[in-house]
Amino acid sequence: MAAVQASPVFMDRAATVEKAAALVREAAAAGAQLVVFPEAFVPTYPMWLWALKPSAFDQIPALHAELMSQAVDLTKNHLGALQAAAKEARAVVTIGVNELFSEGGSGTMFNSYVCIGPDGAIVGRRRKLMPTAPERMIWGMGDGSTLRIFDTALAKIGALICWENYMPLARYAMYAEGAEVILAPTWDEGETWEASMKHIAKEGRAYVVCSSIAMQLDEIPERYAFREAMRDPDDPWLKQGGSMIVDPTGKVIAGPLNGSQGTIYADVDPSMVLAQKWNLDVCGHYSRPDVFHFSVDRRAKLPMESEPALG
Repeated sequence: MAAVQASPVFMDRAATVEKAAALVREAAAAGAQLVVFPEAFVPTYPMWLWALKPSAFDQIPALHAELMSQAVDLTKNHLGALQAAAKEARAVVTIGVNELFSEGGSGTMFNSYVCIGPDGAIVGRRRKLMPTAPERMIWGMGDGSTLRIFDTALAKIGALICWENYMPLARYAMYAEGAEVILAPTWDEGETWEASMKHIAKEGRAYVVCSSIAMQLDEIPERYAFREAMRDPDDPWLKQGGSMIVDPTGKVIAGPLNGSQGTIYADVDPSMVLAQKWNLDVCGHYSRPDVFHFSVDRRAKLPMESEPALG
């Protein structure tokens, strides 16, 4: 498996998808069967929300409109080049996108994570349940209809986007569906995040793959005024990365990669997932359904339901 740590082509959907396709071909040439991309990679993670006040009306509306114009509509062929690359590579490819709410009008985006199968078809998508802090100015909240694993021939793959990994019940939902690999695409990094990745791998007895954007200030075009609010004269990096791969014992087997762009790889043994559950299976012999009850509402929450016509 491969965790890609790269930067998008800022605010350019087509160019970012083409870049991702090239990185898939590169990873496949190195032997990867699963290629994992960061959170909100297409067309970019909207990092300005951490630098600008909500009242910055001189900048935020235009940024939001541009982001929406470059967002992904899964009912269209916006990921076509990446799907073709996945088919060519015969690899499972997962990637974070800003997704347009195609079911209910064009005014909302979601922080979504998309899985593409080795035949080039979209296996499914996950919409982030709870955008974190100022992210709620950008993205809507997902619902339980997409809180599912991606069931591929390669593995049962769960995906928890960034701080969803700190939601115990969201994690449990992934474990309960039998996730063998849990993806953690993120904008976070650092010691605490690394500790969480190890904990989740050991708790879920699954491989955990964390993929993060690594990006320097100079990769944002100068025409964007918010760049100056993010400038650090002592550090050219806006985001240093931190991508890593952890095995079901909680051992880091690749990464963390910090302060550079690249792809990290790990050869994994699928039998290790079951082997590690002999003494801890949090949804099986280590659960207490007589004491605890857990359910997920799988109904899609749409803005409008149409009643059947009369007569």
